Amino acid sequence: MLSLPDFKYKQIIVYNATENEKERLKFKLDNIIVEDENGKIKMQHSMHRIFALFVIGPMSFTSYAVKKAKQFGFPVIMMSQNLHVDAYFNNKADGNFLLRKKQYLYPDEFNLEISKKLIKQKINNQVKLIKDLRYRSEELNQAIELLNAVDPNSACNTSELMGIEGYASKVFFASFFKPMEWNRREPRCKRDIYNLLLDIGYTYLFNFIEAMLGLYGFDVYCGVHHKFFYQRKSLVCDLIEPFRCIIDQRLRKAYNLKQIKEEDFITKNGMYYLEYKNQKHYTSLFLKDILGRKEEIFLFIQRFYRWFMDPGNSNREFPYFEV
Repeated sequence: MLSLPDFKYKQIIVYNATENEKERLKFKLDNIIVEDENGKIKMQHSMHRIFALFVIGPMSFTSYAVKKAKQFGFPVIMMSQNLHVDAYFNNKADGNFLLRKKQYLYPDEFNLEISKKLIKQKINNQVKLIKDLRYRSEELNQAIELLNAVDPNSACNTSELMGIEGYASKVFFASFFKPMEWNRREPRCKRDIYNLLLDIGYTYLFNFIEAMLGLYGFDVYCGVHHKFFYQRKSLVCDLIEPFRCIIDQRLRKAYNLKQIKEEDFITKNGMYYLEYKNQKHYTSLFLKDILGRKEEIFLFIQRFYRWFMDPGNSNREFPYFEV
């Protein structure tokens, strides 16, 4: 795996094929080139310096492109417009059996300790979001006190920890989103526009983190906090927790800037849906913030991998993300 100096030398290339359909991504000699409709080069990057290539949106690849990716040793991750991982190729980490063996064999007590660290970070970021608000009421100060009093380390098992997490999230959502006439968090129910947008933003973030975990060969179905469940990518559900604040913060900013319009949505059987013609606007809002943090997310996953492989090493601290 790459060291931090190597990563600083190499770069993650994220190409959004949906932004301009007239552009062309080309593999030419030892470079990746983006050309406009007139053949003018808009971007050129040496393949020697590529760590991974993420392609968002529809794209066809030739055998020459696959050959070049293999020659220079970087994976290509194909993602849909909503950042759903459609396909990998040339991902050499798939054979990381030592990592997967550790995932399967670590005891529940060890996994619980990881879970506590992740949930603690999530709560710390919730507190920071409230503290960063320009105007704070007495109610917000009370929410901060309640969240600071929450201690994930007091949990004796996963069920208790999930209860602590749920309480903290309830306090946070009620205070942080109060100006939006917030009722309660209802995942996947689509009862109101803001819950729907949170679902969309969390989905984009989920898929991006899944792609990062794939770079190291993690079995995303083997979690530490979320246990085995059929077709659930439990490890992604775990590691998304400290980063949910990115989407929470973006939703509140979008509301304050009046970037959310009720006429962009339709209702059917009491549920809200985002019309297809309006999806690009909201997609760009969330993707801008997620991709703006892509290096921080990568470094978190990298440090988590190194710590996970050797948790007894005193020189390696558990990774930390702060919004």
